[in-house]
Amino acid sequence: MTAAALPLAPARPHRVLADLLPGALARDAVLVVAVAALTALAAQVVIPVPGLPVPLTGQTFAVLLGAAALGPWRGAAAQGVYLAAGVGGLPVFAGATAGWQSVAGASGGYLVGFLLAGVIVGALARRGADRRVLSTVGTYALGTLAVYAVGVPWLAVSTGMPLGAALLTGAVVFLPGDALKAALAAALLPTAWRLAR
Repeated sequence: MTAAALPLAPARPHRVLADLLPGALARDAVLVVAVAALTALAAQVVIPVPGLPVPLTGQTFAVLLGAAALGPWRGAAAQGVYLAAGVGGLPVFAGATAGWQSVAGASGGYLVGFLLAGVIVGALARRGADRRVLSTVGTYALGTLAVYAVGVPWLAVSTGMPLGAALLTGAVVFLPGDALKAALAAALLPTAWRLAR
């Protein structure tokens, strides 16, 4: 067999920002809890939009930034801890709310979508997509799309509104804010990598 016929070795995954810190299990546990706490704090930045069933919050920024820093499994684990804390009664959801009713209600799909977004954004960061401005924006857009892919249908079912109306009131109106958050992430993540080097 010639060298040209040999199969290519799989690409080695990139490190994420969390991998630059020393330690292993203890480091991972602390970082997962820290990102869950960051998500809880960002959830308290609430801007109610009149006539809309879902408020504008800072959660998605914390979720996606945390996932890029932690990687796919730690990013999803952080959101799992966040959800468990809220369902367990800690007032970590938007507006300092808690309990199963918050997940079962209109905003619940977005909360569940954070798990999926954590995996997607973390996996893309593991491939180095958080190291350049344009790829960071694309990564953030895919993570946001993942949140909406779960959140919008959940909103439609939980409120009884048509899917088109749920898409408009649960996603489209938030796109300008999402663009601003993506721009901020695109400034922060590549800068963090430059500083780390």
